[in-house]
Amino acid sequence: MQDVSSLVAQAREGRPRAVARLISLVEGASPQLREVMAALAPLTGGAYVVGLTGSPGVGKSTSTSALVTAYRKQGKRVGVLAVDPSSPFSGGALLGDRVRMSEHASDPGVYIRSMATRGHLGGLAWAAPQAIRVLDAAGCDVILVETVGVGQSEVEIASQADTSVVLLAPGMGDGIQAAKAGILEIGDVYVVNKADRDGADATARELNHMLGLGESRAPGDWRPPIVKTVAARGEGVDEVVEALEKHRAWMEERGVLAERRLARAAHEVESIAVTSLRERIGDLHGDRRLGTLAERIVAGDLDPYRAADELVAGLTQG
Repeated sequence: MQDVSSLVAQAREGRPRAVARLISLVEGASPQLREVMAALAPLTGGAYVVGLTGSPGVGKSTSTSALVTAYRKQGKRVGVLAVDPSSPFSGGALLGDRVRMSEHASDPGVYIRSMATRGHLGGLAWAAPQAIRVLDAAGCDVILVETVGVGQSEVEIASQADTSVVLLAPGMGDGIQAAKAGILEIGDVYVVNKADRDGADATARELNHMLGLGESRAPGDWRPPIVKTVAARGEGVDEVVEALEKHRAWMEERGVLAERRLARAAHEVESIAVTSLRERIGDLHGDRRLGTLAERIVAGDLDPYRAADELVAGLTQG
């Protein structure tokens, strides 16, 4: 068993090994998870969470690395959660985006962690909210969450980040994909990366047009900017940071940031409660209560909805 209070204290001092152990406890759904979350609760709320999403190949990892460099120049501590597909053999992260961010590996002001989705849809690992809380409590000023990049299911990042960045690239049909995936509705900042390629201006124009078609904004509402970058050379990255800071300031001024964080907390509580209920229902296979309800349904004495209500009532009372 880990000494949670000691780990939390070391994480607050910026010791990467302690941060790694805490996130491992989260990922492994350790019996100590409740103790960890209780210890971290008073220490969170200071980090700015930025989600980066987009189709595979648009340069999410390169852009994330470039943003780390830009924020480090400002003296900010940065945490990175790079969510990868799961290996079908080990269950671990398959791509290991830390390889692409190796230039930051020796920087004590940067913590990078690859997390596996473990089959969770939505482009995020199920443990991502708790891992974000660990990095927040560890003193990170900015937390960059890079999603797996799985196309139409990656919009979940909008429920986990303060600001969502959607990356596109010319020549990849991203405009149509963006409309299909619904990411035109969740982006706060849009980035056309690899802007040195042919078609970058056309991609930006198409994106601007599509954003305009879907607009129903009142005066003073946020209009997502479109920034062109060549992340591999660091070009346009400062403009992305500027756009992020403007969005943060706008949210703080209008109370949107507090609203998003409240919604995030409510979503997390709901997710934990549903998971707990699902586990308890899973334990009922072979249980007499479930068998009795099934017999009554087959006999026509009970419909499945009433049976489910009785089962849930029994679980919550028991």
